[in-house]
Amino acid sequence: MSGILVVYTTRTGKTKKIAESILEGASANGAEVKLVDAKQIKNESDLDSYDAYVFGSPTYHGEMMQSMKTTLFIAEKANLEGKVGGAFGAFGWSGEAPERIYNTVKNIFKMDMVSNFLKLKSTSAGGLQTAQAYGQEIAQKLNA
Repeated sequence: MSGILVVYTTRTGKTKKIAESILEGASANGAEVKLVDAKQIKNESDLDSYDAYVFGSPTYHGEMMQSMKTTLFIAEKANLEGKVGGAFGAFGWSGEAPERIYNTVKNIFKMDMVSNFLKLKSTSAGGLQTAQAYGQEIAQKLNA
């Protein structure tokens, strides 16, 4: 399979809404996109054959959720070097998770990252439009 894999974990549903909006934005740009809950990733073969990977987690007590940490340990074995990458997440007050994910996939996995990570406090219409634009950016980078 080719296209974009968006892997997310969520606590209250906000990060899932962001993931769905990223999917909408990337799909509108012609990309084939698959959305997967991080809890479904059991081994590196679950991450095979995509051209771009976008990982998302909310920030909870200053950290990303454990299921995303586990997914990133699995992804480290999947040889994602040079693939297009992105990171996102919802937050209430601090918002460290998206930046930590971004730095991990950029510096450890050596992925070809979009301009920055996406960190949203609100999943209002404006926030979700920002997420759609992020999805479009990922699709454009993939097609460049």
